[in-house]
Amino acid sequence: MAKRNKTNKGMEQVDGETKGIGKIKMLFYWFIIPVLFALLLLLVIAQIANINVFEKGKEITGFGEEQILTEDKKTDVLEERVVSLQAEIQEKEAQIDKVRTELDKSATEKEALLLEQERLIEEIATLTRNQESSKRDYAEIVSTFEKMSAKTAAPVIINMSDAEALRILTSLKPDTVASIYEKMTPADAAKYTELMTKQ
Repeated sequence: MAKRNKTNKGMEQVDGETKGIGKIKMLFYWFIIPVLFALLLLLVIAQIANINVFEKGKEITGFGEEQILTEDKKTDVLEERVVSLQAEIQEKEAQIDKVRTELDKSATEKEALLLEQERLIEEIATLTRNQESSKRDYAEIVSTFEKMSAKTAAPVIINMSDAEALRILTSLKPDTVASIYEKMTPADAAKYTELMTKQ
């Protein structure tokens, strides 16, 4: 029985030590490891964000600086920074105004070009209609000369300008041209024949 009491006391001592170690383990698992993990995660994020944590720490604590700036010097530095930033803002605003002016100018030019394009399209449409009308008129004139007698057509062609007469003669059938030449003087017939061969 004495042996059992000794073993029971030994087990109680082991249980007491185990309970003490268990509390340390729980503290370690539930507090220290998560804190270390969070710190490691923050360091990795700072590294990815390209932030030097140790330099920031030195700036905050003032360690590593040769001189500590006084409040007046800090104010002067901040005022200089404000002035330089205001100058940058004014420069950027001037650039923005310049770009806006150029955009307005290019928009005006584009609008003028669009108006000119519309005018030219209308002019082309008008010219096309006139050309089609001219072709119809010319076709009617040629048809009229085809129906006219050679005796009537010859004096009309002689009184036309050489360019108009040549245009009509080249559009007529060869038999009709031959009959018109018969009713012209030999000099006129020779002149128009020569003009037709040069064309």
